[in-house]
Amino acid sequence: MKRNSALWKKSPAQQVPGNYSITALSNLEFLLRPVAFSRKEAYYLTMSLLNVSNLQKRFNLEAGFFARFGRFVNAVNDVSFSIEKNETYGLVGESGCGKTTTARLLVRMYEADGGTIRYCQGDSDKTTDISALKGEELRRYRQKVKYIFQDPARSLNPRLNVYEVLVSGLRWAEKDSSKNREKLLREKAAAALEETGLAAADLERRPSEFSGGQRQRISIARGLLPKPDLLICDEVVSALDVSIQGQILNLLLDIREKREMSFLFIAHDLKVACYFCDRIGVMYSGMLMEEAPAASLWREGRHPYTKMLFSSVTGIKDSGDGGKGTAQTAGAPAAGKTVQGVSSGCLYAPRCPRAQNICFNEPVPLTEIVPGHKVRCRFC
Repeated sequence: MKRNSALWKKSPAQQVPGNYSITALSNLEFLLRPVAFSRKEAYYLTMSLLNVSNLQKRFNLEAGFFARFGRFVNAVNDVSFSIEKNETYGLVGESGCGKTTTARLLVRMYEADGGTIRYCQGDSDKTTDISALKGEELRRYRQKVKYIFQDPARSLNPRLNVYEVLVSGLRWAEKDSSKNREKLLREKAAAALEETGLAAADLERRPSEFSGGQRQRISIARGLLPKPDLLICDEVVSALDVSIQGQILNLLLDIREKREMSFLFIAHDLKVACYFCDRIGVMYSGMLMEEAPAASLWREGRHPYTKMLFSSVTGIKDSGDGGKGTAQTAGAPAAGKTVQGVSSGCLYAPRCPRAQNICFNEPVPLTEIVPGHKVRCRFC
């Protein structure tokens, strides 16, 4: 399935590579990517690369030496999902809902307080609990699961040229002592840079000489150098112009097709996630509220929070109850911040137009309503 690198044109209907198009990323009148896989891709989609089960992480509410202990923020609360081989899984939600914390737990930037993360390498069925990895094993795992940060201006060292930015981590990871090591590293760096749309001559320039979109391409090239199985994209397009967003998304699609990689794609924008991802998990206050195939979520999203996210980007008011109720309650909290302690009911109940007494008093499990579609709501 060939994709043209020119995503955006001047006509109202913006053409997108493949057999689909979108009118613009500012509305939902688009046709999603066709779900058409080769026999080889279908095989990969049946095998889980990463399995996350009942993941939990909490932070002390106060910081400092004299801070009181015992008041916590539940950043990630009983989150479970899987990422298949050659699949793109999206995590979507408001700021503070736990998306980035979840991603950082996957590479052990933070240590989980509970739950398991199991990684399957190669074509074998054997999985590894990453919490047990240490030393060299952990270093090898982090080469197979790479993290691309949201702000390239902060994640790229301004004192180094692009070549040093790309290969400094690889030098530490591979520990090759051969004589032609630097030559091989330069060839790898040049190839990765050209794969992301920049020139080999850019290796000698510094990150400050590039635009925001170009710096993000450098970050992607750095993530591709070790040939990872999974690329974690933490809001890689949220700070870019709409036209540049399209170019970066197309680049990632081409990389996925060429390298047969998996992606964890974190975003605020459900429209962008539905365009780019195969499956999407919608997070609120550290919990998954809904999980569904991207091709059907924007049409068949059930949870009131999912509908609210869609309505917030389309400008269409949606009460979350099929149009029978009122829109967002005026006095409801506006931000998706994690809550203190352990709630006895649904975390979204204070903001939900469908909420009833039982929602505030009894926890709601994530229930599969149709194959592949899970919702944490009693009335969906």
